Amino acid sequence: MRKNLMLLLKPIAYLPLWLFHGLGALLGWLAWLLSPRYRQRLAANLQQSGIAQNGGDYKRLHRLSVSAHGMGAVELLPAWLRTPEQVGRWVKERDGWEHVEAAMQSGRPMMFVSPHLGGIEVCGVYISTQIPCVLAALYRPPKLKWLEPLMVTGRNRANGRAAPANASGVKILLRTLKEKQAIYILPDQAPGAGEGAWAPFFGKLAYTMTLLPRLSKSTQPVILMCFAERLSWGRGFKMHFAPLDEAFGGDAQADALILNRNVEAMVRRAPSQYLWSYNRYKHPAGAPLPPDLAEEGEGAAK
Repeated sequence: MRKNLMLLLKPIAYLPLWLFHGLGALLGWLAWLLSPRYRQRLAANLQQSGIAQNGGDYKRLHRLSVSAHGMGAVELLPAWLRTPEQVGRWVKERDGWEHVEAAMQSGRPMMFVSPHLGGIEVCGVYISTQIPCVLAALYRPPKLKWLEPLMVTGRNRANGRAAPANASGVKILLRTLKEKQAIYILPDQAPGAGEGAWAPFFGKLAYTMTLLPRLSKSTQPVILMCFAERLSWGRGFKMHFAPLDEAFGGDAQADALILNRNVEAMVRRAPSQYLWSYNRYKHPAGAPLPPDLAEEGEGAAK
């Protein structure tokens, strides 16, 4: 079935990038019109962030964000089904590449950390074509089950290796780092209970993964924030790379704060391309209450 699906979709994947982005913009607005929950969350998270300078700027970012959500969805197909080299040629500019070169020369393992910003799959595929080692990428199965084979196949190419977001996947990441190779991970998903710490994200507490600091403690990798910024009119992408502004110190809450601050810095480079519709501030089942709510509960009990 996987083979038949790929044969069916592969010709479509070779349509021009500008056509995918145009179609994606339309689909983004269609989703916005049809889903009140999606519409409300996108608007609330963007407003909450305080990233807009004024009302007019907020309206502009909101409009561009709706289109970017759709673009990000439809560009998954060509990113997974075109050859890694063809996807890599979409990248027209690079900012901060000297940090990657220094990391490769250091002999240490590398950890590429990319928020849900811009071309997520394009970013990972491009890196896998540019570094001389394995790039293991952590993934969560998509809600549409039929997409998972495409995702796994698309990531298991060139130097890429797919690692599921479970205990076996974490072992793959740890082994890859111990072998002084590289991993690719998205840091801004709400982790499961016991796998995170509460820290501010754009001014509001968010349950934040502690996996990155724990992996880095035992393997001492070079950690680089990165993302693929989508250029206008389907012209391609601009890659961004930057080191953490502060090393992880081992305290879960302090490290979560460092991580969120660095994600925010990346988002501010292209705020309209962030996945504002994601439920970033949810309280995972079994996780401790945020400190502010826990204090309110203690006060009420007294």
